[in-house]
Amino acid sequence: MTFLFYFVLSLFFLNCLVLSIFVLVQESRSMGLGASFGGDAGTSLFGTSTADILKKLTAASGIIFAALCFILSIWTSIS
Repeated sequence: MTFLFYFVLSLFFLNCLVLSIFVLVQESRSMGLGASFGGDAGTSLFGTSTADILKKLTAASGIIFAALCFILSIWTSIS
């Protein structure tokens, strides 16, 4: 049981890292902080058609994050 808990906890931390990367890679609507450092609205890290894919991946990663938060909170309250 302890192995399973630490496995889920490591998945949670990995998901946190992936979610952070997805959020930081996305282009903001007003170019926010990227415009301060000379970012161009027409350029993207992975090309121009990846905006929809990144939005879907971010949403999926956010749902997984919420589910893992719920599972871990219940699991720690029982123990």
